[in-house]
Amino acid sequence: MMDNGIVIRRAEMRDALRISEINRSALGYEYSLEDTQQRLERMLSRGTNRVWVACCGGEIAGYIHGSDYECLYCAPLKNIMALAVDEKHRGRGVGRQLLSELESWAKEESCAGVRLVSGFDRLGAHRFYYCCGYSLRKEQKNFIKYF
Repeated sequence: MMDNGIVIRRAEMRDALRISEINRSALGYEYSLEDTQQRLERMLSRGTNRVWVACCGGEIAGYIHGSDYECLYCAPLKNIMALAVDEKHRGRGVGRQLLSELESWAKEESCAGVRLVSGFDRLGAHRFYYCCGYSLRKEQKNFIKYF
């Protein structure tokens, strides 16, 4: 898909370095290139996950990762695992086009909608999601236990 000079395509293994860089600069995640490559390979091999990249002028400007969200208390949804746009490409429609691609996938698969979780301090991201038609469903704590 292409609009305003932005080309959206499915991610490939060759995109791992740029995805890793965007994770660091746009999201603040320090995750090694090797680990990113391993995770990307795994995600690309699963039909329950999709990753798209947005290219501007031959450079990857951002990406979106979505997965199936199925549970016993609601209709199937797609879950946005990550949406990140390099700061120098923000405000040009990159995020909207990535979001639109994932939403199209959700509609193709007859999902009830799309969900996501966004950090409480990511106020710019919250404004973006509101502008794209998303609503705040609830506020919650996010727990994790590492092994």
